Amino acid sequence: MTTTTEPGPTAATAAGIEAVAEVARRLLPADGVISDHARLRTYECDGLAHYRVTPALVVMPEDTAQLAAVVRACAEHRVPYVARGSGTGLSGGALPHAEGVLVVTSRMRSITQMRPEDQRAVVDPGVINLDVTRAATPHGYYYAPDPSSQQICSIGGNVAENSGGAHCLKYGFTTNHVVGADFVTSDGDVVALGGDAPDTPGYDLLGAVVGSEGTLGVVTSTTVRLTRLPEEVRTILVGFATTDQAGAATSAIISAGIVPAAIEMMDALAIEAAEAATHCGYPEGAGAVLVIELDGASGEVEAEYAEVERFCAENGAFEQRLATDPTDRALIWKGRKSAFAAVGRISPDYIVQDGVIPRTALPEVLTAIAELSASSGVRVANVFHAGDGNLHPLVLFDDAVEGAGEAAEEVSGAILDLCIQHGGSITGEHGVGMDKAKYMPRMYTDEDLDTMQMVRCAFDPQNISNPGKVFPTPRLCGEVPGRHKGAHPLQDAGVAEVF
Repeated sequence: MTTTTEPGPTAATAAGIEAVAEVARRLLPADGVISDHARLRTYECDGLAHYRVTPALVVMPEDTAQLAAVVRACAEHRVPYVARGSGTGLSGGALPHAEGVLVVTSRMRSITQMRPEDQRAVVDPGVINLDVTRAATPHGYYYAPDPSSQQICSIGGNVAENSGGAHCLKYGFTTNHVVGADFVTSDGDVVALGGDAPDTPGYDLLGAVVGSEGTLGVVTSTTVRLTRLPEEVRTILVGFATTDQAGAATSAIISAGIVPAAIEMMDALAIEAAEAATHCGYPEGAGAVLVIELDGASGEVEAEYAEVERFCAENGAFEQRLATDPTDRALIWKGRKSAFAAVGRISPDYIVQDGVIPRTALPEVLTAIAELSASSGVRVANVFHAGDGNLHPLVLFDDAVEGAGEAAEEVSGAILDLCIQHGGSITGEHGVGMDKAKYMPRMYTDEDLDTMQMVRCAFDPQNISNPGKVFPTPRLCGEVPGRHKGAHPLQDAGVAEVF
């Protein structure tokens, strides 16, 4: 089911939006301020197209000063705003507000400093993730966080969502690679958080902002940590008859003290989609494949490779293939990193979910997902970071079939319930956004949510920075804890239909 709405600011807010537009027009080129309805619809959703809201205004600043001036105008006139980068998010985090401003950072794309001597780079929020690595590689470095969308996703969005990627098992998430940032507060002030040092004194405000999904303000210029290119990299594609066997091999590898750069798993349905889209040559007849990557010093990689081969064979691997050159390695990874988009080859619509479980619970949870799929008649393709238990089930449906969207939503929610029941979380790296706000009370008590809201209100007392996201109700600043009143978050954001 797709929910939509038309832009329609009330008389009270229309004047405020026009006032913000006037400020933006004075600062930006003519094509940097969009108010035409047809053009506004270009921005009505992020990568989660299941939710759609047309913003009242889109502005495209070119530097931090312009962005801060727009935010100041929004604060003065109490106009909600939402920051958006490349729009690749998968939780509805960049869903616009129907009576607000969408601040698009895609024109802020400068890598202002590349400092290999101290393993740092300073980048604008619109810089594409992979472009940081491309700029650092000639100096012997790269940027480690690598979401599957790294060819198009931007650093600002990665910071907002604390994005991970295939190599987060060994190298960590975005928060482990951001050391400083310029931050535009909800009233338009620009403050510096963190710095070049590994650990700055005082409260960890940078840690609070990374992963806050734009609800505290907007990160602009960011100082990121660069990682030295490894001496050797080995990428292994391993075929198994079942996901249980692949899961057992994963547990054996990690239990032995080996920490690969990545261990990725795909089941038969995900393999089918990847083959149809990329012809990646995954083992024929496999019920599951593992993509395992080892990196580091040559001697260390050689020793680990022998152990990984043994653990895979002992757990039922029927084929193990070592990438022989960079082209072969890229093809193996292309199948995995194209999996989300590739599912479009076998299903007209799908929901990308994101939950986390303890790695040892993989066999039990995957069995439960298969049972859910069989009992509901809703197909589910599984693609995930096996090494750290971060699941990305793809729930397939056809929105043209009456009730199919609702059935897919039900299965999607049941999968998140499974994650919680097994000691996991409703999100690993995609964020809560709009999509998972209704599940927050399943993980947290009212007291937990009130405490989180106190932090949000300290940063954004007017509740104008990406409102209606993360929390299951508007939970406006000044509410009495435990007495939460207001519209459903979808209504607050301007979505016409609530399910």
